[in-house]
Amino acid sequence: MNGGADPTTSRVPGNEQMLLERWLDHVWMERGLGDHTLAGYRSDLEQCALWLAEQRSALLQADRIRLLEWLADMMQRGLSARSVARKMSALRGFYRWALRENLITEDPTLLISRPKIGRPLPKSLTEADVDALLAAADTDTVLGLRDRAMLEVLYASGLRVSELVGLTLSQLNLRQGLVRVVGKGNKERLVPLGEEAQDWVSRYLQHSRPTLLAGASDDIVFPSQRGQPMTRQTFWHRIKQLAIIAGVQKPLSPHTLRHAFATHLLNHGADLRVVQLLLGHSDLSTTQIYTHVARQRLHDLHARHHPRSGAGGDQAGSKGD
Repeated sequence: MNGGADPTTSRVPGNEQMLLERWLDHVWMERGLGDHTLAGYRSDLEQCALWLAEQRSALLQADRIRLLEWLADMMQRGLSARSVARKMSALRGFYRWALRENLITEDPTLLISRPKIGRPLPKSLTEADVDALLAAADTDTVLGLRDRAMLEVLYASGLRVSELVGLTLSQLNLRQGLVRVVGKGNKERLVPLGEEAQDWVSRYLQHSRPTLLAGASDDIVFPSQRGQPMTRQTFWHRIKQLAIIAGVQKPLSPHTLRHAFATHLLNHGADLRVVQLLLGHSDLSTTQIYTHVARQRLHDLHARHHPRSGAGGDQAGSKGD
């Protein structure tokens, strides 16, 4: 087992390098980790060993305070909480092994908490991006009309991609403009479609779906080109192709349009709890990743309308009551 770098090139003292090799061999045999992961572990432990050497200490001598100082030093050098948490994971694995091997009498990482990693803000599209993406589908073709209808439903309802490709005719009520979604945990919710999405779905059902099914009887709303239920991967491949046509260069993920749905709703004044219900989040805390949007909107409103914002309103306006 190599685990990445050539150990002979390391500046780590030879006895500690041999110790790291033993641990990496153990991890490789016990967990079957790949070279990339092992190389990361090696790098993290070597960084720690070198820092400890500068403090006239060593891996097997370090206590909790010394390791906390090292982690603090890493953060002061600009490492993200996620990177520090990964280094902490490597340390924890090493010291647990060292304790089992009777190389130390207590685990110095036992009472060290992982750094809290904030959830990354969802990447979203602007309204102009969405318009360009929707317009990219060639609706004069069977597949293009299907893709446009799918995108319209996705953006209008905030469905998960898995919910969209699994949608059945019995879940659609175009007369009332509603879609009944069975989401995670078999939880059911009703989501409005909006007139634009209703119109595109109606056109698709009339002109494209019968061709795709080629006479087959199936309840699935959006079949593949072969008339079979579509996979998430197939649909997302279609979206990426449309993004290229539309000139949308932002990174896309299976949740991009779902995030755009939530973000644009909030931008136009929707309540966070309404968005929670529409997205099918069981807990408001899940929806709160979008509160940055609500905060930005409040900030913009304040800047535009408050008399002392300096950006809007009548600075010399009447004093009022």
